[in-house]
Amino acid sequence: MAISTNKVHLGGLARRLVVDGFLSEADAQQAHQAALKQKMPFVTYLVDNKLATAKNIAHAAAQEFGAPLLDIDAMEIDPGITKLVAPELIEKHHVLPLLKRGKRLYVAVSDPTNLQALDEIKFHAGLNTEAILVEEDKLTKAIERSADIGFGNMDEADFEDLDRLEVSQDKADQKDDSDVDDAPVVRFVNKVLLDAIKRGASDIHFEPYEKFYRVRFRLDGVLSEVAKPPLALSQKIAARIKVMSRLDVSERRVPQDGRIKLKITPTKGIDFRVSTCPTLQGEKTVMRILDSSSAQLGIDSLGYEDFQKKLFLANLHKPQGMFLVTGPTGSGKTVSMYTGLNILNKDQVNISTVEDPVEINLPGVNQVQVNEKTGLTFAVALRAFLRQDPDIILVGEIRDYETGSIAIKAAQTGHMVMATLHTNSAPETLSRMVDMGIQPFAIATAINIIIAQRLARRLCTHCKKSIDLPKQALLDAGFAQADVDTGVKIYAPVGCSECNEGYRGRTGIYQVMPVSDTMRRMIMDNANAVTLADQAVKEGIPDIRRSAIKKVKEGITSLEEIDRVTQE
Repeated sequence: MAISTNKVHLGGLARRLVVDGFLSEADAQQAHQAALKQKMPFVTYLVDNKLATAKNIAHAAAQEFGAPLLDIDAMEIDPGITKLVAPELIEKHHVLPLLKRGKRLYVAVSDPTNLQALDEIKFHAGLNTEAILVEEDKLTKAIERSADIGFGNMDEADFEDLDRLEVSQDKADQKDDSDVDDAPVVRFVNKVLLDAIKRGASDIHFEPYEKFYRVRFRLDGVLSEVAKPPLALSQKIAARIKVMSRLDVSERRVPQDGRIKLKITPTKGIDFRVSTCPTLQGEKTVMRILDSSSAQLGIDSLGYEDFQKKLFLANLHKPQGMFLVTGPTGSGKTVSMYTGLNILNKDQVNISTVEDPVEINLPGVNQVQVNEKTGLTFAVALRAFLRQDPDIILVGEIRDYETGSIAIKAAQTGHMVMATLHTNSAPETLSRMVDMGIQPFAIATAINIIIAQRLARRLCTHCKKSIDLPKQALLDAGFAQADVDTGVKIYAPVGCSECNEGYRGRTGIYQVMPVSDTMRRMIMDNANAVTLADQAVKEGIPDIRRSAIKKVKEGITSLEEIDRVTQE
């Protein structure tokens, strides 16, 4: 429906924004009418539709009304103060109680002309109210944080969507969860899971301590606290998660592993891998969010340099041999492997994988999950694969001599074998396999390529800023003299409404090392990782640190971020 074009008299904040040149009169008229029609605050409409920035609006309002401007990010929100105002009023008027001094309540607002909000809060709280001006985007985040922290208010909010969440179960696996079916706890857990999905978290940590309980999300590889529910609810929260993942609720003394498939809508589901571990203060629960769409991104989205991409694809399509990916936990190895599998997944080939656990479901691929209790180990599954006419085999992780030995033999006998290890660099992978007891000759003849990788956070393109560093600091960080002499430009994080502390998303940093004939001879002569690394440099293969510095020079990430992930 078209918005009426009848002009209204612009006053207060709207007029000030027009006078200061932050907003055209036509946009102000349209925004004013649209905000009324959609029953939302004028300032919220402007920021949501990117008609004006929150910072410009706040400064214009402070000049117009003489209201004090506060950086709400620097404040610790007191849940006790937040509870003085009903969640419905906070949401309706987009305000947040901050401080109480005697009979006066100081309320954060992004639009000081919203007198109706102050009057209504004054009536319901029984306190005189005074507006404190804050930026709209920061106010939105503060309200979200207070909603998470103020767990006591959760059962008063609108949980219509949370109630519709459904945990998929086989009938044989269903358990009676009446003892933990506490509505506020159920809704809180559902809210945390939904928030994690919406914010793009990779892991959720539920952690009990002696005097508090906290929930943290891993966002772009870094943990961040998002909620502090009451400590008394720690056992109920753990029990609820166990019920959802079909674990033994009564067993609290040993670690347990499970899986949840959460149906967001009738046609969409998200998988979670669940791990519980008894700690001194209770059970800690960690949930890994398994995003199948990450395997569909394509190799161009992973951050490979052009020459690295060519090496990746050339070795991926070899008819036999071993394709190894290495790196620490959480470095994106699974996504790299499944990106390769997606490319190879054709009707003409038979692909089998053995993993612990299977993280990504890929149609057309025969996936086996390790089960130590039943004796289904990596080695047992690999032996079975070799009797099932395989073309391509994926080994989730080479952990021991037996698994490594069978995988090497498969690569030597006409099969393409993809596998992962946990090492810090490509050359170290070769030494690690020798340490497992695998013969150097077998390693030298089987392995085609080794890819070592890390994940680094991407700088937010909206707010990153260039910085100047002393030349010596750049040289010490690993930049070449030529880069320093030509004035290399590097960027640092700032932080804005579009990102998480100056970063948004992640990119891969890689060392792609094909095993050359020279390296094969060195391996058979028992060369160590340092010698192999020197040979890789001679052959023009940049190590992880050099690849990371290139990402810094391109403005993709920051120097402090590559220091964090490359650990040098």
